[in-house]
Amino acid sequence: MITNIVETIQKNLGYPSLQKIDPNSQEVKHIAGTSPTEKLGQAAITAVLAGLINYSRSESGSTYLFSHAGEGQNWLEKFFGTRKQEAVDKVAHYSGTSSTDAAGQMQAVANEAVRVIHESAGIKETPERIRTFLNGQRHNILLYLPAAMQFGDLLKDDSLDDRTHKMEGPISNFIHSIEKKF
Repeated sequence: MITNIVETIQKNLGYPSLQKIDPNSQEVKHIAGTSPTEKLGQAAITAVLAGLINYSRSESGSTYLFSHAGEGQNWLEKFFGTRKQEAVDKVAHYSGTSSTDAAGQMQAVANEAVRVIHESAGIKETPERIRTFLNGQRHNILLYLPAAMQFGDLLKDDSLDDRTHKMEGPISNFIHSIEKKF
């Protein structure tokens, strides 16, 4: 069972280690001197996973994920719908790369994410298990999602850019564990 989907995808696709977001500044702690490749990994992985979680919250989204495993799907179109290009542009702008590079990396991340989800959901995989798995990964994603990309606005989920969801520590971790149960 995968414990952190962000780190798993980062390792599987060979990206440099991602940096956690500072809950006070809402930015990567050591952004100065970070290469475009590092920024692209940070942005693409977290953006795609945020879109994936948002998509999986609906019954139709989790059912589609369940029944359409494998590559060949235009997952970015599914996850972001008519706002796909806006999502790609936000990742490109944050990372300092072209929209073409960002779109290619985001599609690779999406393919890997769907593969990892099916692998992690287990033998008795169901749409509900996929949704539960992704909801359990939400906090891990928020720890790395740069607020500068404003994906909360894009996905109409203000909690994505909210600093309280990115805090860590004994009390915050306890509260996040309770949050996962509901």
